[in-house]
Amino acid sequence: MHFLDQAKIYIKSGAGGPGGVSFRREKYVEYGGPDGGNGGKGGDIIFRAIAGLNTLIDFRYSQHIKAKRGGHGMGRDRTGAGAPPMYIDVPVGTQILSDDKEHVLADMTEVGQEVILLKGGDGGRGNASYKSSTNRAPRQHGEGWPGEELWVWLRLKLLADIGLVGLPNAGKSTFINSVTNTKSRVAPFPFTTITPQLGVAYHKNREFVIADIPGLIEGAADGAGIGDRFLGHIERCKILIHLIDANGDNPVKAWQIVQNELNEYGGGLIDKPQILALNKSDLLDEELMSDIADQLRAAGAKDIMHISGAGGAGLDELLDALMPYMPERSTIEKAKGNSVANLDDDGEATWSPL
Repeated sequence: MHFLDQAKIYIKSGAGGPGGVSFRREKYVEYGGPDGGNGGKGGDIIFRAIAGLNTLIDFRYSQHIKAKRGGHGMGRDRTGAGAPPMYIDVPVGTQILSDDKEHVLADMTEVGQEVILLKGGDGGRGNASYKSSTNRAPRQHGEGWPGEELWVWLRLKLLADIGLVGLPNAGKSTFINSVTNTKSRVAPFPFTTITPQLGVAYHKNREFVIADIPGLIEGAADGAGIGDRFLGHIERCKILIHLIDANGDNPVKAWQIVQNELNEYGGGLIDKPQILALNKSDLLDEELMSDIADQLRAAGAKDIMHISGAGGAGLDELLDALMPYMPERSTIEKAKGNSVANLDDDGEATWSPL
């Protein structure tokens, strides 16, 4: 399944049905007169957050969504049938933005959450409602109120408990593969991760989600590279893991670059709790690792841990440090409800009922 986290769609609620024009003439009813019923209400546009989705790819192929019109009013004062609502299913974590992206119209954060974004038009009046002492046989009727229409942007911010950030080649893919059940691509060149990856970690009878986004580079907040586009996926995380290649040319500069990009992006990312993990510790001796950690502390870094994503050293200690930030029920448990996570051959998570 391809990953898509932004989509622009056109939505329109249904118009109200026209009122009926009818006259009754019954054998045992004196006189007679107009008996046209009102038109039915048009269908609403309702967004619904459901479990089991983690992409907006469906909206690439279905960009115009319209609800049905209400039914015609009929004789014998029968009101036309109301049109059914048009449900638009989106992943949990989807935001609905205005056409100019300046306003958040709805934020779908819970499974089953429903938002009526556009209401269907009311039905038109039938000719029976126009009857008066001076207008005994009206033939006019209402056409029904038009529906509402709108262009909106859908923006997906994946729900995860922990966000994983760092420069390209910091070892993020290896790390998330080691501590979760995902199968992120690993290769000895930058930007092997080009879309966000979600992994479910299990530790001490707890389950939580780690989100890995493409590596950041200097200037990412201004559009350089691809990681800046996906920083929104870690806005909802409770804590960040900043992975640094301890064997890199300048670990202190690597830390400063990412911190600056988080600060420039905004969204409260720089204020989130962080654990700095010096990765690839198995390639350096303890004295050199301690020296690098001291340099980072001098630059302002805190909560520094030594790990090896490939070798497994320090991973349990890192997961232990995350436990105080994890809620009683993880984000993924809330998102999937009574279901279980499954991974396909590409590492994509889906959920099926228990």
